Formats: sequence, structure tokens, C-alpha cells
Amino acid sequence: MIRVVIADDQALVRTGFRMILDETGDITVAGEAADGLAALTVTAATGPDVVLMDVRMPGIDGIEATRRLRAAAEPLSPPHVIILTTFDLDEYVYAGLRAGAAGFLFKDTLAADLVAAVRTVASGQNVAAPTVTSRLIRHFVDTAPRPADTAGLGVLTVRERDVLGLVAQGLSNREIADRLLVAEGTVKTHVSRILAKLQLRDRTHAVIYAYQNGIA
Repeated sequence: MIRVVIADDQALVRTGFRMILDETGDITVAGEAADGLAALTVTAATGPDVVLMDVRMPGIDGIEATRRLRAAAEPLSPPHVIILTTFDLDEYVYAGLRAGAAGFLFKDTLAADLVAAVRTVASGQNVAAPTVTSRLIRHFVDTAPRPADTAGLGVLTVRERDVLGLVAQGLSNREIADRLLVAEGTVKTHVSRILAKLQLRDRTHAVIYAYQNGIA
């Protein structure tokens, strides 16, 4: 069972998301919060797998709350955070990803997409609203430039570079496996090795790295 905390200052939004998630057989809403501070408190008390975090809330906003959740020493496995926003170019979205969020969704996302996103991030992958994924990554790269690390690419095998390029295109492990005609477990191993060799935190940062270094 995937446990979720919903943090949003609008009761209607929280109620709507709860109704959608409660209709599934594998997701349960462990708690709700109306501001960032409450989100931290509820998360500490319930230990969810995923937090749906509104970006703009009273007091501690969703960005700072995400940063604190992901940086906390306890729990040892902090929850995955999905940033909720109403604007596809909202500057806070990018700050949220830097803070460690697993991705972002629009508040008016379809019910099926919300459920799929929760399941995806609970499995350790990242999500983003499909219509703005490319702009999201390009904006992230443009606003957080750093020197290209082409020398670092030398530690990757040819297959690992291929996998990194496909990750940067937004493909899931299953889709990459189908593209390369290998087992999904093999792709997971490649991704883990890529992150370790390049000292990257997660798939989101792997995509950014790929764009910055000309692979995508």
C-alpha cells in the first residue's frame, strides 16, 4: 500500500485528490496539511511514501518544506515529493526540483495521471506534466548552468551513454528496455551505475547532466 500525504491550502483540492486516491486499491491517504509547517509535522507523524506538495502555501511554502523533508536525517528514506502547481512556467517548480522533488503536476491533472504519478514516484522514478517536460529541463539547464563535464562522460560505457540519452528523452526503464532489446532489470542496473559514476542524485539530475553535456 502506497501512503500519501496531501499538502495544499485549499480544502477543495485536498478533498478532490483524496477522493481520487481512495478509489484505488493500492494507495491510501495517510494525512492532510494546509501549510508547509503542517506538512512537515504530518509527514513526520505518518511516514508516507509520497507527498503531494502545493508550491504556494502560508508560512513555510512548498519549496522550503520539500527541502527540509529531503534533507532530513530522519526518516532515513525521506518521502518522494510531487510539486503541485497551476502554472507550467512557475519559477517555484524549478526551485522545487532543486530542493529534491521527484517532479511536478498541474492541479487540474486528470485523475488517471495523478494516480499514475503517485505510483511512479513511489517506485523511485520521476514525473513531470507531459506537455512541459522539454521546457522544464531546458529551463532548469539554462538557469543552473555549470561547465560541461565531457571528461566525466569517459567513465561511462557506450551502452551506458545510450541509456543516459534515452533517460534524457523521458523514457521509462521499460521503454528503454524495449528500445534496446534488453531486460528491464538490465536497464535498472545501467541507470544505477550511471548515477554512481557521475555522482548524480537521481534521474532528474541525470537528465540535466545529459542536456548540459550534449547527450540530449
